Amino acid sequence: MGTGPHARARRTAFALLAALMIAGCSQDRPAAGPTTPSPSPQRTSPEEICAELVSYWAKETLKGGKWAGLDWEQKGLSNAQYALHEQIVSAGRAEAKRHGMAAALRRVDGLAQRECASRGGATANSENWRPPD
Repeated sequence: MGTGPHARARRTAFALLAALMIAGCSQDRPAAGPTTPSPSPQRTSPEEICAELVSYWAKETLKGGKWAGLDWEQKGLSNAQYALHEQIVSAGRAEAKRHGMAAALRRVDGLAQRECASRGGATANSENWRPPD
């Protein structure tokens, strides 16, 4: 009963399956890589990062956003970027009084780009700042 042609075929299939499973688990084989090429990383300059951060938080402040009251560290700003933020918010408030909120938000974007570019990203921090250990 257990030694007929079907039993031998089952044993052979089982042995082949076991061998394939063991070979698949071998550490000698490299892991399969992705089948599609991964995109190359984008490089963002300090000036672009500064402009995005300062502009975003200045607009949130002008609009009275939920998180506008966070401090400069919670917003991810350097000391220099926070100083820019304060200047730009002040200019934005003046623009909003004269020409409305839409004009103020556009002014914030322009000022953030210009000031961050002229200051190389404004990444400076105070003397007491230390990188995390």
